[in-house]
Amino acid sequence: MNNLYDVFIIGGGINGCGVARDTAGRGYSVYLAEKSDIASGTSSASSKLIHGGLRYLENYEFSLVRASLRERDILIKIAPHIISEMRFVLPHHNNLRPVWLLKLGMLLYDNLYSSKYIKRSSYIKIPFHESKSTLTEAFNKGFEYSDCITDDARLTVLNAADAKRLGGDINTRTMVKNMEQKKGVWNIEVMDTISNETKYVQAKVVVNATGPWVDSFLKNHSKQTKVDNIRLVKGSHIVVKKLFNHSYAYIFQNSDGRVFFAVPWENEFTFIGTTDVDFIGDLDNFSASDDEINYLCKSANQYFRSGISSNDVIKHWSGVRPLYHDGSTKAQKASRDYTIKVDSQDNKSALINIFGGKMTTYRQLSEEVTNKVGSILGEKKSPWTSDVHLPGGDFLLTEKTKIVDGLAKKYDYLDVDYIQRLFNSYGTRVEYILKNVSSIDDLGLHFGRDLYQVEVDYLMQEEFALYPEDVLERRTKLYLFLDYDKIENLDNYMQKKRKVRLKI
Repeated sequence: MNNLYDVFIIGGGINGCGVARDTAGRGYSVYLAEKSDIASGTSSASSKLIHGGLRYLENYEFSLVRASLRERDILIKIAPHIISEMRFVLPHHNNLRPVWLLKLGMLLYDNLYSSKYIKRSSYIKIPFHESKSTLTEAFNKGFEYSDCITDDARLTVLNAADAKRLGGDINTRTMVKNMEQKKGVWNIEVMDTISNETKYVQAKVVVNATGPWVDSFLKNHSKQTKVDNIRLVKGSHIVVKKLFNHSYAYIFQNSDGRVFFAVPWENEFTFIGTTDVDFIGDLDNFSASDDEINYLCKSANQYFRSGISSNDVIKHWSGVRPLYHDGSTKAQKASRDYTIKVDSQDNKSALINIFGGKMTTYRQLSEEVTNKVGSILGEKKSPWTSDVHLPGGDFLLTEKTKIVDGLAKKYDYLDVDYIQRLFNSYGTRVEYILKNVSSIDDLGLHFGRDLYQVEVDYLMQEEFALYPEDVLERRTKLYLFLDYDKIENLDNYMQKKRKVRLKI
């Protein structure tokens, strides 16, 4: 039998990686198993927003909104390179929610938590606003307010990377085959999905952070007889060529009671979403349906002067949200809050199950899970993640422009847009990536767009990337720009670089 770990975490999404970082930082020995890549599921398929949840106010979820707004401030403080303020426009639709209700919502949103970093809302007259050229003439008034945009997959990866730095054992492409509890210890069989080799690991506490698979995992690996804890809801987004040239995003109302977003993305695109559709099917094989794509196009066409159709959709993505089953009749009414349940089978070990949750509150959730670990195994250190930056985020938000300007001056032989992209992804870690670069030639092989060997090497060494999709879809968004030949060249390089995966 191999090492005995304090905590064994199943799932490399935002919750699992957040728990891994927090527990490792408090001095517990940690093993994380992810059957695919970090953030390969729901955690790379969100609306890319760190937000309070304006629409949650209609469901009277004031505590969730307040907690989310507080976490928004914490996250922009500890990860200012990948989280930034975005200003949203909410046009008033005459046939939907009245102005007084929207005004009340904005007032609550501003005052449930007083932000240190985010501007307050304001009433606007659209004919005199920058957004007027985008919207149809039917909209004359509305509101501005702020939330934050992020790269969801990168946020997840940074938590995993920091967990590794703190001593955590992070294992991707590693599947849990069997687990059983004997004499106060979990005995777990894991399999490397690349080599198909198996290994046995022991742990005192298991954290089930499998997201949409949480119930199926319990059904297959626990003694629970009633497994009906979550409601699976699919959310899809579409990507089109950018629909407007200004920096505002939009939140729109739809006649079915839902809201959806239109967000400027990667300089050249706009993404629109999300849907809320109850999901029944294969969690490893699904995508946006034709109905969802048409729904988003039709919804957007109520607002934008330039109409779009399914023919304009360049890319799309879908994720399945594991919402805690609260009995709601409509998917959009189901709470986005989380529930943590501890299944203690003796005094020394336990199975901690995570149900629900949202990207914005992952840190708070992770802290609560780690507190429960402490109550089982004994506390070692106090909560810490609200004050310690994620990798690359060790600077003040107000210093961002100054730092980028300094990097552009230092590396004046590199394109400024390239420097900006690197900084937006890696923050102060840019200096580490470029440590041996003194000319363009030192960047190494060029794989297309502005992807070079030095970045790929870094992602493979420091951020668990093994395959082109890990690099292009999750650690960067360069899949939007590279054709098949370029991707094939990258694949050939990574195969040689990867060689043979270390056996577990």
